[in-house]
Amino acid sequence: MNSVAPHAVPSTADDDPRRYEHLSIIRLEDPDAVARAAKARRRHPGLKHGRQNFIVAADHPARGALAVGSDPVAMADRRQLLDRLRIALANPLVDGVLASPDIMDDLLLLGALDGKLVFGSMNRGGLSGLVNEFDDRFTGHTAAALEALGADGGKMLTRICLGDPDTVSLLEATAKAIDSLAERKLIAMVEPFLSVRENGKVRNDLSTNAVIKSIAIAEGLGSTSAYTWMKLPVVAGMERVMAATTMPTVLLGGDPEGTQDEVFATWEAALALPGVQGLTVGRTLLYPQDGDVAGAVATAASLLNHTAEVSE
Repeated sequence: MNSVAPHAVPSTADDDPRRYEHLSIIRLEDPDAVARAAKARRRHPGLKHGRQNFIVAADHPARGALAVGSDPVAMADRRQLLDRLRIALANPLVDGVLASPDIMDDLLLLGALDGKLVFGSMNRGGLSGLVNEFDDRFTGHTAAALEALGADGGKMLTRICLGDPDTVSLLEATAKAIDSLAERKLIAMVEPFLSVRENGKVRNDLSTNAVIKSIAIAEGLGSTSAYTWMKLPVVAGMERVMAATTMPTVLLGGDPEGTQDEVFATWEAALALPGVQGLTVGRTLLYPQDGDVAGAVATAASLLNHTAEVSE
């Protein structure tokens, strides 16, 4: 069986329960189709200073984090998630995707990643609510697998809890992953937080000083920082936050509070700061408050600088 040809991108929600049945058939009869699709994929034209990048994140389910807002299982329906991802990726101003291996393989088979940046999610072992959630082991993409896929890099969640002994092993594993990616000239997208456990739940400290401290720790991981990027939350005092690093930085969306317009306004202000290379956002755009995925993606895309500087 040959790799599946790209299907039409749904413009609205599709209720046909068989719309992705062909993916199951390919996985059953021709699993090598994933590797062929990756090899045949046209690569992104490349990163440029002055042209901010827009990457859609879709790696939350692999960590058991299915909630969006008040809905605890918003991301559970894989068919709906693929519909929403394809709508987002169909926008030419969306540069790529950050995904766990299962979602990445689906998107490759759907032909949805042609000309896109591709980042794999590397550590998903720190399951949401797990008793040892800070022991966030690398259970997803490896650097070798990302190289074979023709990916641009890998992302790692780096939650630093000064009161949890699992933090030191996570930092060591993260450093090794950064080195493994750098050996292959692949980007290491590091997402650091200072985190605490309160009432049995992990909470990220989003105060300005905590974010700055997390950057200081994370950007020193690995034997080289040549290929390291930061993936940071938008918090108060973003001028001070961005003064803490010289590394290319993408902004994350998280599970936002406030109205969609308020969230977009905070992104717009942060995107104007030096060193900010773009957005890597998932739930906010894939599950917007008004249900209009295409509209939310288009609005976010309008906030980015898409005019690359021309070298003389």
